[in-house]
Amino acid sequence: MANRRQFLAGSAAALALATLPRTPASAAPTAAGRAPNIVLVLADDLGYGELGSYGQSTGIRTPRIDALAAQGLRFTQAYAAAPVCAPSRCSLVTGLHGGHSAVRQNPFPGDEGQGSLGDGDTTFAEVLRSRGYRTGCIGKWGFGPDLADQPSHPNARGFEEFYGYINHGHAHDYYPDHLWHNGAKSPIPENANGGRKTFAIDLFEQRALDFIDAHADEPFLLFLAPTLPHFPNEVPAKDMGDFDNATWGAPEKAHASQVARLDGLVGSVVDRLRELGLDQDTLVLFTSDNGPHEEGSPKVDPDQYDANGPLRGYKRNLYEGGLRIPLIAWRPGTIGAGATDRPTPQLDLLPTFAELAGAPVPGDIDGKSVAGLLTGGTVAAHPHLYWMRNDPYSGAKSDAADGGRGSRLAVAVRKGDLKAVRFAPARDRTAPDDQWAFQLYDLARDPGERTDLAAARPADVDELTALMRASWATAYVRKAHGVRLSGTTLAVPGRPSTLTTSFDNASSSAWANPEVRLVVPSGWQFRATTASAAKSLAAGGSLRVTWEVTPPPEASVGATIALRAQATATYDGNPLTFTGDRAMTTVASLPEAPAADAYLSDLPWVSARNAWGPVERDASNGKQAAGDGTPISLRGTVYAKGLGVHARSDVLFHLGGRAKRLTAFVGIDDFSARQSGVGGVRARVLGDGRPLFDSGTLTASSAPKKIDVDVTGVYALRLLVEDANGNGAFDHTSWADARITV
Repeated sequence: MANRRQFLAGSAAALALATLPRTPASAAPTAAGRAPNIVLVLADDLGYGELGSYGQSTGIRTPRIDALAAQGLRFTQAYAAAPVCAPSRCSLVTGLHGGHSAVRQNPFPGDEGQGSLGDGDTTFAEVLRSRGYRTGCIGKWGFGPDLADQPSHPNARGFEEFYGYINHGHAHDYYPDHLWHNGAKSPIPENANGGRKTFAIDLFEQRALDFIDAHADEPFLLFLAPTLPHFPNEVPAKDMGDFDNATWGAPEKAHASQVARLDGLVGSVVDRLRELGLDQDTLVLFTSDNGPHEEGSPKVDPDQYDANGPLRGYKRNLYEGGLRIPLIAWRPGTIGAGATDRPTPQLDLLPTFAELAGAPVPGDIDGKSVAGLLTGGTVAAHPHLYWMRNDPYSGAKSDAADGGRGSRLAVAVRKGDLKAVRFAPARDRTAPDDQWAFQLYDLARDPGERTDLAAARPADVDELTALMRASWATAYVRKAHGVRLSGTTLAVPGRPSTLTTSFDNASSSAWANPEVRLVVPSGWQFRATTASAAKSLAAGGSLRVTWEVTPPPEASVGATIALRAQATATYDGNPLTFTGDRAMTTVASLPEAPAADAYLSDLPWVSARNAWGPVERDASNGKQAAGDGTPISLRGTVYAKGLGVHARSDVLFHLGGRAKRLTAFVGIDDFSARQSGVGGVRARVLGDGRPLFDSGTLTASSAPKKIDVDVTGVYALRLLVEDANGNGAFDHTSWADARITV
């Protein structure tokens, strides 16, 4: 989709973060026998064969990482959740495979908001924060829009401290003129106007060491995600190695230097842990997000340095070379030297971290804890593993590995030692099974996937095809977990309004003594109108509390205030505290209520949040009905006035109780429909938090829905558009001729 929108809504993220208190010390693991600190280092496009500990022998040197492998546990059959960055990282942090996760493909150019996490996506950072961990993400986040104050931002997904790249495209620049620090852009002046003075990796290294220093006396999770050795194939001159392999060109030498710089970064982190006496209290994990790339200008040739070892395929392939990655676990005194061949997807990290921290996890994830492996025990294998690729691009090598099918939708399943890979006839998931190209391999005998057994084993083909179908959910609805706050987002000075908190237990065990509290600014009045505590919260249960909240009569006009819910409980004897950005709503002072009939596009809004780009409206301010903005077309009918949004969006207006009716049409507009037919949204209208209209699922091929609702007495009017099919792309939606009658 053409990139024609920029975000307009003001950001409340910086204020929100500033108001969050430290997690109470009572929730933290005790010092005696305490849960470990966790440092997870995620390389970017590092192949299975690029480390000495995984067979590298062509000249790339990784002594620090190899030392961790020699002293710790080396996984020989670890898997990324996808063969490209964004879906792999989403599954890593949420514990969901590609048939269930929120981000299932890399974004298209110009649509960086396409792959985003939502409020229902619980990450391993949120799980550990409930047990008092301090949480930091440094480096590449890699999905969601490049914006603050949105559900896919790391701060909104459990990371108290974030420094790095939010979205996919920004992370392709090793010399950026800014990085994000929490909810604000942090300029790098020496890189402005094309300057190349400061290498982003150097900044990430220092921030990581600072984070460890700052939290040495409390349990912490550091998710360190440098972009090495992703393209472009470059490092500063100071980091360029002296490689005498005459068969390597400049790109390969630069790539090898990137891997060496990555090795040095890992060494610096380990050295700091040792200096602080934290090495035996810290679990260090090293892994990669997918197989080796063949990118750059000029392109790097991964075969020159045997990047995938004995495996077939590269980044973007569902063969082992695109999916199997290094995974090393190191904790002196706890993890002994050794190796495991258990097929272990990165989905298993979230429940592993939870078990180590004594935290409950949502019961609807796909990962399984491997904490037992870290202390020499055994852990049952998954019944099967699932992967999906829906990436529109392929390199020459990855396309050749796929037999010329590199741009097709593909899925794969592993059950035991059998691995199936199949390709759709194009990008149509619903195509009949007989139109797919199916391949079958026995990884025990053929880890390089050279001998296709599909023709000889039809029963296995049928069984694994059924598993592929069963593993995919078009919309995977998550169970609520933790605490949330909802209700009107308008604050009228001196006037009470109602908010609702929901404390949800999505785990498989009951929690004792759940209690919810509301935190409001000084001078505000509030009271619970229903019980805010209970003796227990059953597995799958919810404690819902309503609150009457009243701002002071002298509340400042134009102020933006953060209200926050906090919930506590006990799980298996461990205290839990749930808080964070998603347990927060903002209330803002109001523009003047309309005094006459008006189009919504001519009214000032209280707030406008959009997944990608701004809310589009004409600029007439009521001076003329048409001709001053892009006309909106729905199924061939052109409307002169309207609001254009991209799911997920939330536009809020103040009616002040003066309006009587709202009329409009809503649908996916023809501009978006011409780009692709895969859009799917749901539009809703709320008045003072009450549902007034629900469109159900709208698609590019469906007719727009007509809206005609009574808004008598409504103060806060909200127009919501949500992603209805888990895709997020081509979801540009228009509220056409949206008009209120006063």
